[in-house]
Amino acid sequence: MPDATPQFKQQLREAFDSLHVGQVFSYRRTFTEGDVSLFIGVTGDLNPYHQDEMFAGESWFKRRNIPGLLTASMATHIGGMLGFLATEMTFQYLKPVYVGDTVTCVVTVMEKDDEKRQFFCAVNYTNQDGMEVLKGGFRGFPSDVRLAK
Repeated sequence: MPDATPQFKQQLREAFDSLHVGQVFSYRRTFTEGDVSLFIGVTGDLNPYHQDEMFAGESWFKRRNIPGLLTASMATHIGGMLGFLATEMTFQYLKPVYVGDTVTCVVTVMEKDDEKRQFFCAVNYTNQDGMEVLKGGFRGFPSDVRLAK
């Protein structure tokens, strides 16, 4: 980071110091047909499980499900509010999510590496029935924390 300004370096230090292990952030949303259409349009994910009601209806899902990365992307809302630049992300898809489902994404700060100036956060997603639908983790660093501490 040799080309960063002193003010920017100070902002990174303050952001790093403001987060601590055990801190929890959450975000909830209900997925709509519009969300799925926009996501498919942006990503080009033309998977019939997400688009074709007849195809999906004959599968074990019994209806269309939303793209897994659309659900996983909820963590980027929290990350964006932390000005978090992720260097690594992993996800495990546990159960399908459907249009109309309300999903809660919970991010928990698990590790703080003072030497590398990075954090590791666990992320868990549950639907309106309390079923875990997705879990994962990400590593990176904050730059501008805008959430209440």
